[in-house]
Amino acid sequence: MHKIFIIIQREYLTRVRKKSFLIMTILGPILMASVYILPVYLTTLSDEEKTVQVLDETGLFEKEFNNTEDFQFIPIKMDFETAKKNFSLSGDYGLLYIPATELSVPTTGILYTTSSPSIDITSHIKNVMKREVESLKLEASGIDPDILRAIKSSIVLNTLKIDESGNEEKSYTEINMGLSIFAALLIYLFIFIFGAQVMRGVIEEKTNRIVEVIVSSVKPFQLMMGKIVGVAMVGLTQFSLWIVLTTILVGVFMATVGGDEMMTGSQKMMGTQGKVLSAQELTEFSKAAQAESSSTMQIIEGIQSIDAPVMIGSFLFYFLFGYLLYGALFAAIGSAVDNETDTQQFMLPVTIPLILSMVMIGFIITSPGGPVAFWLSIIPLTSPVIMMARIPFGVPVWEIWLSMGLLVVGFVGATWLAGKIYRTGILMYGKKISYKELGKWIKYRN
Repeated sequence: MHKIFIIIQREYLTRVRKKSFLIMTILGPILMASVYILPVYLTTLSDEEKTVQVLDETGLFEKEFNNTEDFQFIPIKMDFETAKKNFSLSGDYGLLYIPATELSVPTTGILYTTSSPSIDITSHIKNVMKREVESLKLEASGIDPDILRAIKSSIVLNTLKIDESGNEEKSYTEINMGLSIFAALLIYLFIFIFGAQVMRGVIEEKTNRIVEVIVSSVKPFQLMMGKIVGVAMVGLTQFSLWIVLTTILVGVFMATVGGDEMMTGSQKMMGTQGKVLSAQELTEFSKAAQAESSSTMQIIEGIQSIDAPVMIGSFLFYFLFGYLLYGALFAAIGSAVDNETDTQQFMLPVTIPLILSMVMIGFIITSPGGPVAFWLSIIPLTSPVIMMARIPFGVPVWEIWLSMGLLVVGFVGATWLAGKIYRTGILMYGKKISYKELGKWIKYRN
């Protein structure tokens, strides 16, 4: 045990002192924080109001285009050719041309821009024209458009879970889905990243013949265990630093500029800066504010409903033992070959369960309590990813314990199997290994 601890210490200190570890420890939080910070920041950059000229030969739409915080619509009266020439000299953002039709309601518009139009302006124009065309068709049919719009209603569906004791608990499906995919993806990436580190480390030591010196004082199995556990500790250290540094970066952003930027962006979205709202605009603003407040409250309540100790504890367990399971297999592959090129034939069978787990995520989150989800969360090779995808939706305690127990058993079995391959392969050089040869190594007795 003392020798294994020394190997763990060597692997840990060697890797955390590498420049690659320091660089990724710094870049990781920056990339993760930017996922939150950039969208908030970018919404404040588009302060310049863009002008769109509207040449409506039908006379039906020009008054329907109200100015927004990003676009100003200016009706013009002239022939089309003159409008095109003037537009090219005006420096305005766009020219919207709606040609007249004689026998039908106009449904076609042409937008000329000096650059590729954004999705915001094209969607806005289509929505305005669609709404007006629908109103015209309704009026032609003798139906009051205002009555039809009053009939439209938004439905709020609250979902509640009832446990075996009859207790009710509100569930948040969208938040659970996001958390499920995020947790499963992290497990998947960490197993691949740190498992590959073990394999490369074994190949490097084998190629440099360092392992010949090491195995003279320790058993191959002790060397393998020390290497796997050492890299696992490196992974946990880096992940912990990522979480802490990402939280600090987001917190600093919110404390300095984030709050003001978000408030300004919200005011712009509502178009309330320096304007006196009409009764209709006030009603729409009130509805939008209520919807935004309701959505924000649901997100906050959804986050608060998450059982953080269970999620964090489960993540650490499945990350650690999922990595240990695959780390042992990757170490066995590394000991059986002389270079990374030769690992491909052995990597595919080992990684297929992991890849299958990610492919099945979409199905799992739509049916987290189904038989497919159950069995994939029980089988050790797929349980680290699939069980983490199921836990946010609520999993019976006995299923979690069964999955954890089988994963530990799978790790022990994989370590025993990998140890037999490792013991022979670590000293094998210059020979192309086949599956038949690996079978012989496994059957060897001490």
